[in-house]
Amino acid sequence: MRRQKISEKFSELRERKEGALICYVMAGDPSAEGTGEIVKALVDGGADIIELGFPFSDPVADGPTIQVAGQRALAAGMDTRRYFELVKTLEVRIPLVCMTYYNPVFRYGVEKFVEQAADAGISGLIVPDIPVEEAVDLNNSCEKYGLDLIFLVAPTTTEGRVRKILEKGSGFLYLVSRLGVTGAREDISSSTRELLSRIETGIPKAVGFGISTGKQAAEVREAGADAVIVGSAFVRIIEEGKDVNDRLKALAEELKSGIRRAS
Repeated sequence: MRRQKISEKFSELRERKEGALICYVMAGDPSAEGTGEIVKALVDGGADIIELGFPFSDPVADGPTIQVAGQRALAAGMDTRRYFELVKTLEVRIPLVCMTYYNPVFRYGVEKFVEQAADAGISGLIVPDIPVEEAVDLNNSCEKYGLDLIFLVAPTTTEGRVRKILEKGSGFLYLVSRLGVTGAREDISSSTRELLSRIETGIPKAVGFGISTGKQAAEVREAGADAVIVGSAFVRIIEEGKDVNDRLKALAEELKSGIRRAS
């Protein structure tokens, strides 16, 4: 099964005048086998893109919920080889994005990691701890093997650095809705609206960090986002371990419904 490129998915959604739902889960949490069912439930619920986390022992951008998920995945035996094997088994047509940190990519070999990610069917790569100025090797490998390299922009990112990111980034722009780490919040920060309004680009703008309800998803879409990214709310359901797939599907449906209402 050929998976869509990220650009193909956004093109499809633009024709329908619809925003994207991007769902994050940790590969291997609670197990490699369980991840396949989790991804299916999210797709059934309306996910347009799946971010599949590759666990790392020192995830500086992640809050407690995703940190613990990474620890569970590592304890269950997730490693680079198993990650790519898992990705190959996922029977989904929508784009899959790998989110990880630079240390495991560098240790494995940058070009080798990107080549195998592309071979497994990954469409894009997010590495939040590598600055755009230091991502030359990674960017070159992504261009060589046809992967989108997705960068993060925070409320504190300077205009000069934003320009550099827009020159090098592709797929979508990951806009961090607030300062701090990942994790569900009750409100949508005013900095989200300010960030969306000051970034002018043809690259789709996706907002993440803190979104967990259909109401919040609608607010972010109304503020001008092309996509809404949700992670910790899904990972918490997986951690609780009760009626996981049904609850994941229901939350995805709620979020997607909110996005559609605001489109």
